[in-house]
Amino acid sequence: MNISKQEYLELTEQASRDSRWRTNALKAFAVGGTICLIGQAVTELYRYMGADKTSAAAWCSVTLIAASVVLTALGKYEKIAKDGGAGTLVPITGFANAVAAPAIEYKTEGFVTGVGTKIFTIAGPVILYGTAAGVIFGILYRLLG
Repeated sequence: MNISKQEYLELTEQASRDSRWRTNALKAFAVGGTICLIGQAVTELYRYMGADKTSAAAWCSVTLIAASVVLTALGKYEKIAKDGGAGTLVPITGFANAVAAPAIEYKTEGFVTGVGTKIFTIAGPVILYGTAAGVIFGILYRLLG
């Protein structure tokens, strides 16, 4: 099929729907804020139970990651993300979902070639660049500090 640039632009315009960016931004803000509010409540609960500030924050992260993985496995996180958009990506729960979803999707291929391989499609680059950044900043801190 050979079409001109003008025809292509017209087809693209017809196929594209209008973006409701204001509504989407408000939904993302509300969902992301709610996740963070839940995280703060969980942290305060751990503090109330006697944990120090650092331990409570660590246990909160573990709790949010576990909740995200469970919601992903049950198919609920995707529904939340559909409405919440970027609001579900920013907190730690978004990363946990991004790691768990491919692993769950490819579990039928086995633990090594399915789960073991696909779990690192998202986590691998994050671990690599996080480690590299840590080494670089560690060296800079040592040299300049």
